[in-house]
Amino acid sequence: MSPASVEIHPEDTQLEENEERTVIDPTSRDDPRFKELLKVLIDWINDVLVEERIIVKQLEEDLYDGQVLQKLLEKLADCKLNVAEVTQSEIGQKQKLQAVLEAVQDLLRPHGRALQWTVDSIHGKNLVAILHLLVALATHFRAPIHPEHVSVQVVVVRKREGMLHSSHVTEELTTTTEMMMGRFERDAFDTLFDHAPDKLSVVKKFADGVYLVLLMGLLEDYFVPLHNFYLTPDSFPQKVHNVSFAFELMLDGGLKKPKARPEDVVNLDLKSTLRVLYNLFTKYKHLE
Repeated sequence: MSPASVEIHPEDTQLEENEERTVIDPTSRDDPRFKELLKVLIDWINDVLVEERIIVKQLEEDLYDGQVLQKLLEKLADCKLNVAEVTQSEIGQKQKLQAVLEAVQDLLRPHGRALQWTVDSIHGKNLVAILHLLVALATHFRAPIHPEHVSVQVVVVRKREGMLHSSHVTEELTTTTEMMMGRFERDAFDTLFDHAPDKLSVVKKFADGVYLVLLMGLLEDYFVPLHNFYLTPDSFPQKVHNVSFAFELMLDGGLKKPKARPEDVVNLDLKSTLRVLYNLFTKYKHLE
């Protein structure tokens, strides 16, 4: 730790003794890969919340009070949190954030992720903490997050003995997609992607689950009642419902449970979609 030599925000001069504040180094903020990550996350949030008519423009200002995070988690996890819908007081906002982050922790804990955010850091508009939270959520729900290997230089400012001291820390926001998804073993599909990734866009047609449901009906020779799925899904949850329903039909047809999650298919994860289709092919390839 050395006396601060970087540009300090006026609020930092009001720090209590031993209190700490973190800011992203300006050079990192200007990094094109960092800017792209911000845009990808904002677009993802707005796409998930399109039915709520919520438009996020700036992560720090729009997510700190817990309102948008609550709606995002409820939509992604298809749940309802027992929190006040609107609260203006700081205490009320932090109580809502606490409930939202506890629900997030319940989701992510089984995957062994170390939590890199707190109620105070999110409410304090700490962009690094907010990004860690969003990347973890996006990874859990199989959103296509890119670019890979995004890191930022963070300036940590602390008040000690009446003086401001700063240090620089590198924060890794994203690694590789496979590492974030917890996939470490390569298989034949990895090799296929290495050699012909541009020829596989056709599987995107299965992303909303409609073709998968209808295909199972054709392969098993039965009619799928239209009220069981969305024929023209127009939202993320509806597409996930369709793919989940198709997976249930596959299990009923004697196939093994797909390794992919429904969110993988909906989020255009081509490799996961191919694995699902390959399982169908191996079982039904002898049908005429």
